[in-house]
Amino acid sequence: MEKVVIGIIGSALASGKPYEDAMEVGRLAAEKGATVLTGGLGGVMEAACRGAKEAGGQTIGILPGFDTRDANRYIDIPIITGFNHARNIIVVRSSDVLIAVAGEYGTLSEIAFALKLGKPVISLGSWDVDESIKKAGGPAQAVDMALEAIR
Repeated sequence: MEKVVIGIIGSALASGKPYEDAMEVGRLAAEKGATVLTGGLGGVMEAACRGAKEAGGQTIGILPGFDTRDANRYIDIPIITGFNHARNIIVVRSSDVLIAVAGEYGTLSEIAFALKLGKPVISLGSWDVDESIKKAGGPAQAVDMALEAIR
């Protein structure tokens, strides 16, 4: 399979089911050979990277601040932007497809950028703002749908 970058987006404050779902999405994405890209912080971003690392995958974090120490401990390649929330456009542009796990307004902005740029978006319990967003019933289906969307 050609190298694919799956952007996994969601709240920095996630715990419980969204955290577990994101971890499973990251793990499955890595097992299928994809690189996992996130905003590099906690919550869904940390969970996705944790799952990917536990499966032997590679992770990239597009950080909002000025210091690599802001990255969660599962990030292989931290990208410093100094752009705060404006870094969301870089997350989207650097991803082949996005999987949104739950999420808040930052996630909504990433979904909006993706829709504007024609990038596929898979929702796992996230914002339902456009008919082109595909809804997944679980982590495995989300990853399969993401990979299918870019074939």
